[in-house]
Amino acid sequence: MYIAPLAALIQQFERMPGIGHKTAMRLAFHVLDKTEEDAKAFADAIINAKQSIHYCKVCQDLTDSDLCRICSSSKRDKNTICVVEGPKDVLAMEKTGEYDGLYHVLHGVISPMDGIGPEDIKAKELIGRIAQGDVTEIIMATNLTVEGEATSAYLAKLIKPLGVKVTRIARGMPVGGDLEYVDEITLTMALEGRREI
Repeated sequence: MYIAPLAALIQQFERMPGIGHKTAMRLAFHVLDKTEEDAKAFADAIINAKQSIHYCKVCQDLTDSDLCRICSSSKRDKNTICVVEGPKDVLAMEKTGEYDGLYHVLHGVISPMDGIGPEDIKAKELIGRIAQGDVTEIIMATNLTVEGEATSAYLAKLIKPLGVKVTRIARGMPVGGDLEYVDEITLTMALEGRREI
């Protein structure tokens, strides 16, 4: 139906998460509507990002230098590490402006159903950081899914014998949420996590 170069471009867009055929087609035509200079700049940005971005040697977040901007900052609390599943989670936490510690990015969660075990995430690197002795608290901020909970429990079991406090982010009612629309599990967690006001 499409000429070969256009079909190949559409296929590449379709391989991206959340992009269906119609969106891929719109994106492909958008690229074709760009000037050659703009299309080249777009392609160069993709290649440059792929070639220059790698994992921070300390926290495993994305960076274009040895250390990410957070690990290299002298203003961060070096005694606290917030453990997250992916780089997007670091951005979400940073948007709050409330957390001033360090991070550790696991790049996934333990999921036996998907063939992902502890050796497939950055758990070993986390334990290595803790073993250096400066860390006093680990905050588990994995997603509130079965896999996220299992990963947090697994890591907590490894960390507690090292004498480091392990905490879990609070969970429960979303701001602006109505009780009648909240599922039972979320409501149960909200009740368990209540605090005095």
